Amino acid sequence: MRVEVAQTAGFCFGVDRAVSTVYRLLEEGKKAATLGPIIHNPQVTGDLAARGVRVVSRPEETPPGYTLVIRSHGVPREVEEKVRALGLSYVDATCPFVKKIHNLAERAGEQGQVFLLAGDKNHPEVQGIVGHCKGENFVIKSSEELVELLKNHPELEKKPLAFAAQTTFHAGEWEKCAETLKKLCTNAAVFATICNATARRQKEAKTLAQRCDRMVVVGGRDSSNTAKLREICAEYCETYLIERADELPVFSAGLSVGITAGASTPASIIKEVLATMAEVTNNEQNFEEMLEESLKKLNTDEKVHGVVVGISPTEVYVDVGRKQAGFIPAGELSNDPNVKPEDVVKIGDEMDLLIMKTNDQEGTIMLSKRRVDAMKGWDEITEAQENNEILEGKVIEVVKGGVIVLYKAMRIFVPASQATASRGEDLNELMGQEVRFRIIEVNRQRRRAVGSIRSVLREERKAAQEKFWEQVEEGQHYTGKVKSLTSFGAFVDLGGVDGMVHISELSWNRIKHPSEVLSVGDTVEVYVKGLDRENGKISLGYKRPEDNPWVKLEREYPVGTVCDAKIVGMTQFGAFASVIPGIDGLIHISQIADHRIEKPQDVLKIGDEVKVKITDIDFDRHRVSLSIRALLEEQKAQEDEEAAQAPAEEVVYSTEAPAQEEEPAAEEQE
Repeated sequence: MRVEVAQTAGFCFGVDRAVSTVYRLLEEGKKAATLGPIIHNPQVTGDLAARGVRVVSRPEETPPGYTLVIRSHGVPREVEEKVRALGLSYVDATCPFVKKIHNLAERAGEQGQVFLLAGDKNHPEVQGIVGHCKGENFVIKSSEELVELLKNHPELEKKPLAFAAQTTFHAGEWEKCAETLKKLCTNAAVFATICNATARRQKEAKTLAQRCDRMVVVGGRDSSNTAKLREICAEYCETYLIERADELPVFSAGLSVGITAGASTPASIIKEVLATMAEVTNNEQNFEEMLEESLKKLNTDEKVHGVVVGISPTEVYVDVGRKQAGFIPAGELSNDPNVKPEDVVKIGDEMDLLIMKTNDQEGTIMLSKRRVDAMKGWDEITEAQENNEILEGKVIEVVKGGVIVLYKAMRIFVPASQATASRGEDLNELMGQEVRFRIIEVNRQRRRAVGSIRSVLREERKAAQEKFWEQVEEGQHYTGKVKSLTSFGAFVDLGGVDGMVHISELSWNRIKHPSEVLSVGDTVEVYVKGLDRENGKISLGYKRPEDNPWVKLEREYPVGTVCDAKIVGMTQFGAFASVIPGIDGLIHISQIADHRIEKPQDVLKIGDEVKVKITDIDFDRHRVSLSIRALLEEQKAQEDEEAAQAPAEEVVYSTEAPAQEEEPAAEEQE
């Protein structure tokens, strides 16, 4: 017969903490009472009863002189208040994981959320959680019940929900419930609150049951988590639930038997079961070692290996294979203050960790990932300095005098003088950027590491320049980035080499400053107009020939063309008018009117829209002559011609004598 034992067995940290609390009170000579059975294990409760421990169902039943212990399941808020109101001496041994669910339930009510809990409504832990709810709440025990609940209460689909689980809830069923809720409700906040030890215990039990012929689950029959272990195992093979070794069945030779134990099962009973099994198999020693390893105390500054079992916005929960619950505060995950836990780790990740602090009262271990990473990092950066190696990191902070680059949990200080290719550049532009750098100083005693980005940039720039000058030819096109602007042009970075676009090359139109066309940081397409290899100077072109307005003028506006123009300037000798964008023509003063004028302003003003005739184009000198007078004269000539061609008026002669005019009256003559 082959016997295989689950690695996670015996008390979880919450149960161990509660039971240890009662035994410690007895060792101190105090009388103890528990609010309900301290553990769902008849052997332990029987031993405690023999030592004088009383079990009470209500706080007021606590005998005088007794210290009341609140078990790991927790109690409703009103019970806590009653304990304090009675003035009882008490110890709250509520599991920290359960306490977190209490807080979730209270906060949900305060924020107007409906609190939804996956669990057994008759279980004391669930009753305690519900007793901390401040608003509407529901308890479901399966995905089917969840669907039924939403069917009967359709208003919940649109209400804000907070969804959590009893710490010992079936992990597989929880996943089904969470998935169902996400599909049906858009306003649900889901919190993974199943105890990490429970989740791992259930996972191990499932794995064992899948490869074994028989399973033995050791634990109290009244224990919820033990019952769930039996339920999980029974899906895959024949399973037996026993409380003591003498309940072990007889197994046939050749069978493979898996053994797991509930969180409320004492190590002594597990050892007893294994001792019995050892009579027919020699697996006892292996299990003994595993059990002792799981119960071993952990010390500060000790390194441990852990598996991520839960992630929250503020911390990561880790199983380190001990009875204590391990957690990593968000600040101990990485040296990057802006990083989110889910960006650093995921469920199932394995890693080496450093113990920062242990809390036996709460049964927790505070761990650090970044400090282990930092330990490894010191060796790496020391070697990198010796080898003049180029490293890659991310700028996470801009500080006084420089920037901080994160490299594998190491904070590397880069002074401002070493942070950019040239002095005076804005360090804030580096924030969040991936950079290449060298280590130029390492001081382990002062925990100081200094790097240089500039040295790498200069090398890269030099290499880029050499490659550029080897390949560059006039007429080649490049994509570059505008580095700076001056009154006479723009400097463009071609990838390690700067070229200049003269202001005259920026636009076919007349501009006063390069900023009218470009801005620093713009990506531009340019071409090489000229090369001065001796002095390392490059002249760049930016204007596209196809956009040349003189080409358009020659093609579409030959001499003699009549077009609309806008007056854009005045001089003593004439007015300038825009023919097409980029080309202004001169209307000489003699060509403004068909009569003599003293000055152009007598007839025109800036902004006037006029019709002009192109009378001459000098493409070599880029000059265009315009005339309004020519159009006026042509118009007058046409009118004269039309008048000359018009037929003579018809004259009608009469044969009648003209009528005699009357003599004026005397008054009129006078």
